[in-house]
Amino acid sequence: MKESFEEAIQELKRVEHLFWVSLKYTRTVDVIKHVIERLINCIGFGLQSLLEYAKEKKLVAAIPSNIGLRCDLLKKTFPDNAELLDYINFYIRLRKLSKAEYAKREEFRRHVTMIATIDKGEVVEVSIDTLKEYYESTKNFVYFVKKIINEEKEEH
Repeated sequence: MKESFEEAIQELKRVEHLFWVSLKYTRTVDVIKHVIERLINCIGFGLQSLLEYAKEKKLVAAIPSNIGLRCDLLKKTFPDNAELLDYINFYIRLRKLSKAEYAKREEFRRHVTMIATIDKGEVVEVSIDTLKEYYESTKNFVYFVKKIINEEKEEH
């Protein structure tokens, strides 16, 4: 549980560097893609940490290796937690963005944008500002996971 959470924090640090340094100087869609992939990794480690916490609490018997099954198991384990459901949906959306066909607009400029098509033709434009929102959401998710995991300590 702790290892997964630490991995999530390390990924978040990598995202910060990509966002505040790499993207600032290169402004390419490739960097946007890398940031999205790191965000996915970060959330994935956070979800893994939550599953390990649930296993420790004997809420789940085993942790599946498949991402979709992990998300479903978390939804079943914490059905009343709307915030977690939002984060899982956000995670799934980022995964779709990462795998989607995409086009580039205004590379090497402030308004560099990745234009991806997901879910039956939905067009998503990911600019630096959108990426910042994604980063903030991911950061909030890490705090959310920390809060859940640390509740266990307070019970003893």
